[in-house]
Amino acid sequence: MRDRAAGLLPIRKGHFRLESGHHSDTWIDLELLFLHPEKLRSLVTKLASRLRSYKPEIVCGPLVEGAFVALLVAPKLRLPFTYAERVSDDTMGGLFTVRYRLPGALRQAVQGKRVAIVNDVINAGSAVRGTFTDLVACGAKPVAVAALAVLGGKAAEFANANQLALEALTMLSNESWIPESCPLCSQGIPLSN
Repeated sequence: MRDRAAGLLPIRKGHFRLESGHHSDTWIDLELLFLHPEKLRSLVTKLASRLRSYKPEIVCGPLVEGAFVALLVAPKLRLPFTYAERVSDDTMGGLFTVRYRLPGALRQAVQGKRVAIVNDVINAGSAVRGTFTDLVACGAKPVAVAALAVLGGKAAEFANANQLALEALTMLSNESWIPESCPLCSQGIPLSN
């Protein structure tokens, strides 16, 4: 299963700025994951089976591709589905300047519920962090984070710090740096598109 999950990831190498603000030498073109959704069927079933033991009452995914995975996982668990929208906040400086917010009526639907946050791939974790923060603000009880793949160790650090279970079908090594410490910037390598 691990090799199958890793094999589906459209990985590129270069010099990239992640949503979190970190720099990395790895980029995954996540929108390509859903070009042929039938290829994800067995992976989604496996991810759902791993989440079952945490007894979630609702599944939440950050838009865009993370919510697609969450939407496929929810019926496997026979649970409701919700999502968090990406909201840019130009007033925030530094890392993790993007917020995620559940829309209007869905905010009350998660109140007091055990929530599994499901994403496609977690790297620095800005989508998961933002979704977690808003779920807590809504009165939800996040219990687990799950993804098709986790890159690097930042997701595990976040999960441990927030007492969340972390489930991933594959874990891949990856380096990411704050811009001031980026060795690719030091070498004069321009950011890739």
